[in-house]
Amino acid sequence: MVVKKSVQPEQPIILYDMEACPFCRRVREALTALHLDVEIRPCPKGGQNFREEAAALGGKQQFPLLVDKNTGTVMYESNNIVAYLFREYAGRPVPKFYRGKAWQPALGSVASAASALRGLRAKAGKRPEQPLHLWSFEGSPFSRLVREKLCELEIPYTLHNLGKEHWSEVGPARQRLKPGPYTPIPGGKRDAFFQVHKRVQVPYLEDPNTGEGMFESARILKYLDTHYAA
Repeated sequence: MVVKKSVQPEQPIILYDMEACPFCRRVREALTALHLDVEIRPCPKGGQNFREEAAALGGKQQFPLLVDKNTGTVMYESNNIVAYLFREYAGRPVPKFYRGKAWQPALGSVASAASALRGLRAKAGKRPEQPLHLWSFEGSPFSRLVREKLCELEIPYTLHNLGKEHWSEVGPARQRLKPGPYTPIPGGKRDAFFQVHKRVQVPYLEDPNTGEGMFESARILKYLDTHYAA
């Protein structure tokens, strides 16, 4: 389910996030639904780059932590954050699909275990001078591989949410549910991406530090290891 109408904030929302955390995942799902971009500050266990910064802002090392300078909001708890995002940027209550359910944390933990707990603990890495940019959406398994690596290496990045906007976009980039050439909805975020790249496929990573831009998770993972793993 995608909520089509949302208002993009003037200043970027910041999310202190741990990729393998099921509560953080709920917030990222809402951000995808609302097509909201967000600045990710990765806070894996054992991390040295952003955990103290998060504690200074909110008073404790607990994640997710949302910081919205547009409204002066600093907020913990995934249920509260999801309700805030829908209220503030879509002007509506949380849709039933995105409301918290008792079984979600357990299911999220199973999903994290299935991924061998990637994106949970920090690994030695080199912090880039400028944050990276990742085009992604929460339900993409290939994008998740990249987000896990970025989290482990504590690399800050802008997450550009490129959620599906119509039933005709369901399916992988090369074989969507609707046959024939792919045409995104005019004026949407996917259309803007399509105009630049002539396709809509995630993950797509841009690194302003090197000028590199690339598709394909395997290529991106190799690039991140080469340039930012210690």
